[in-house]
Amino acid sequence: MNRLVLWNVDLTLVDVTIVTREAYADAFRQVTGRPLVKLAPAMGRADSEIIFETLAINGIVTSDEHLPKFIDALAGAFSGRRRRLDKDGRVMPGAKEALKAVSRLEGVVQSVLTGTIKSNAIHKLRAFGLDAFVDFEVGGYGEEVYPKATLLQVAQGRVKRMYGFTCDGSNTVLIGDSTRDVQTARIAGASMIAVASGRSTATELREAGANIVLEDLTNPSEVVAAVARLTTPMDRKAG
Repeated sequence: MNRLVLWNVDLTLVDVTIVTREAYADAFRQVTGRPLVKLAPAMGRADSEIIFETLAINGIVTSDEHLPKFIDALAGAFSGRRRRLDKDGRVMPGAKEALKAVSRLEGVVQSVLTGTIKSNAIHKLRAFGLDAFVDFEVGGYGEEVYPKATLLQVAQGRVKRMYGFTCDGSNTVLIGDSTRDVQTARIAGASMIAVASGRSTATELREAGANIVLEDLTNPSEVVAAVARLTTPMDRKAG
């Protein structure tokens, strides 16, 4: 049985908020020549969306050149701080054990579906030894200017090309912490395991339509059972 499991990164697997904010401030200054006054909230959104809103709320009239310049600056600013990630950030409880346990499922491919740009997503997971369990080449990232649900379908297409199996709603699971992640899965027709480790409560995640809601990732057997349940053809009941 072939399965695709896509993980959100921030507040699902890691929390590196302090370093991310500093990198954004650095990149903003590089691109605009001005200090950053206000950073747009993340709330499960892509870096491309956050960048445009941050420029707007700080009074910058955007052009076609702003996004690629900001992405390049953000990648450089974050990379320069990568050695601080394990000091000023943290791996979310149970994340490494959950990734490792899911990786043992028959036919599973694990990657990420994240608002973070690809280079920064790799730094975030590598800092905590999580990179060994995911294939970054088939993921979806914040520099790709697509709605997140479309990005999930893009990731499915990449798996088809690289691994040779078709991904659809019967064998694709998204694991994330926000109601926006839930909406992404529902629009794309994938199953959703929501983890109440971010800013959305368990109740909000259930009401948004998550198939299964976990309080955290500290029970790897529970995570594996949830993935197996949602990718087994005869058993796809909501939890």
